[in-house]
Amino acid sequence: MPSVSSKVAYPIILTGLFIIVVFVSIYYELLGPNFYIILIPLTAFLFLFGFAVGQRLAFPVKKLLKEADYLSKGNLDSRFNLETKDELGQLAKTFNKIAEEFEENKSKIDSLDKNIQLRTKALEEIINVLEQKVKNRTIELEKVAGELEVLQGQLKNKDKEILNLKSQVSKKSPKKKKV
Repeated sequence: MPSVSSKVAYPIILTGLFIIVVFVSIYYELLGPNFYIILIPLTAFLFLFGFAVGQRLAFPVKKLLKEADYLSKGNLDSRFNLETKDELGQLAKTFNKIAEEFEENKSKIDSLDKNIQLRTKALEEIINVLEQKVKNRTIELEKVAGELEVLQGQLKNKDKEILNLKSQVSKKSPKKKKV
């Protein structure tokens, strides 16, 4: 993929060469050997000028790409300082605004994460307290259930004793005659 500098430099160079060729073709008969001596440095200047302009325009774009790559890797301190009032300057301001918003959102997320951790810890403590209360109540209920079983057994024994006593009383007591 051609770089930005070559995308800018090639049209400048081709346009310059085209102008030179047109100029030479129009004034071919009038040009002397001195013109051809000037033509060589002029062509070299044209190539250097094209690449210099391409580099000058490409440098901020390359720097912006580098900063964008840092930002994409999590470096939220990445900023692009370009003090021009053209499109690249606007792009730099937009990039910096995006980086600032990322940084603000990251701090908000970190803050929310800490709140969630604190709330989770508080809920875990409440759960532990409630589990202990349930265990204590379960132990109390098991104890009461055991006592209830003992009391039921004693009640059955007492019922048996009462039945025995009734039967003994009924055997010993005289039977009444009906008249």
